[in-house]
Amino acid sequence: MNLPLFIARRYLFAKKSHNVINLISRISVVGMMVGTMAFIVILSVYNGFDNLVQLLYNTFDADLVIKPATGKYLDGADPILQRVKEDPSIAAYCEIVEETVVLQYRDQPIITGIMKGIDQPFLDHSPIVNCIVQGSFSPHLGDINQAILGRGLASSLGINVHFIDPLYLHYPSRSASINMINPISSLIEEKLFPSGIFSVEQNYDAKYLFVPLSLARKMLEYTTQVTYIELRLHPDSPVRKVQARLASMVEPNGYKLLNRYQQNETLYKMMRTEKLVIYFLLLFVLLVITCNILGSIALLIIEKQEDVETLKSMGATSALIKRIFLFEGWIISFLGAVSGLLLGLLLCFLQQRFGFISMPGNFIITAYPVAVQWGDVLSVLCAVWVIGYVTARISVRLFLPNKRL
Repeated sequence: MNLPLFIARRYLFAKKSHNVINLISRISVVGMMVGTMAFIVILSVYNGFDNLVQLLYNTFDADLVIKPATGKYLDGADPILQRVKEDPSIAAYCEIVEETVVLQYRDQPIITGIMKGIDQPFLDHSPIVNCIVQGSFSPHLGDINQAILGRGLASSLGINVHFIDPLYLHYPSRSASINMINPISSLIEEKLFPSGIFSVEQNYDAKYLFVPLSLARKMLEYTTQVTYIELRLHPDSPVRKVQARLASMVEPNGYKLLNRYQQNETLYKMMRTEKLVIYFLLLFVLLVITCNILGSIALLIIEKQEDVETLKSMGATSALIKRIFLFEGWIISFLGAVSGLLLGLLLCFLQQRFGFISMPGNFIITAYPVAVQWGDVLSVLCAVWVIGYVTARISVRLFLPNKRL
């Protein structure tokens, strides 16, 4: 039998002569329980929002993107790119022409937007075609060119797909000389009709419109050139292995191959930093809560002075007595951590299953998203137990007669 652990357990659960010690011990356990529960729930909610943001960006961004290492465009007819197109891991090879253009609709103020010219493989495989909130994702209606706009961009232009007014796109001609008397004569103008409005993520919704690839090439005076190539892989294809294989093929030829993380590196770094900041803020709150453990052990040591002297007279060493109170603090931390963990996981499960805490306002989801990551659970448990042990050790050093451990 572990004698220090047995005595510590008896001290914790036995009724003390002073009710205030019982009360502080219970408050310590409850405090650690609430702190641990909050730790788990808040991190899980953050993970839920993190996953939601990544899902929204993944809807817009391809698995891999080939871009020119220098310059604004690449030649879509390059034999190297044709070899990439034949790779069995690729489900869709999409040629994209992307550029900022000037938009004019009715008598609305002229604004700029990002034109994204798309081809048929994009329409067949991109999940964004399912994000239509009005109209249809159709860049063609027979021989008529159509545009699909983000919700924010459509709102800025006052566009409704049921209107019959055309949308005009303007872009400076590379071949025409600038006429200072009539500068607009040097602009290429194209007319389209809005066919749909999509909604994915605010940053994309406010800037992007999709148009036929042929029209985008015509406006930029391209022939086989494209801005970049989007690669969408088969679901069972490992992205890292495919990227490594294709990178060895394209990068020596003046291209760079980017995965989703590299396409939005700043965003993902920012999300990691935010989570780290949240973790340390919650850790600081937990440190404040453990002051209850410090007070509980201090009062217990004061009350049990006679027991300590009795144990010493029976041959107990100072190390054994100190382990008793160390175990006392660790048991309080353990009980609080385990009960808080179970309660936090229960709340997360109920939120995932029933969504009883709803999101305020008009959001793309109705309830707060929750995603439990077992790495977070392990790190929280380790943090709680380490804090509990250190707190108990400090109490023993401060309040036991022999302070050296």
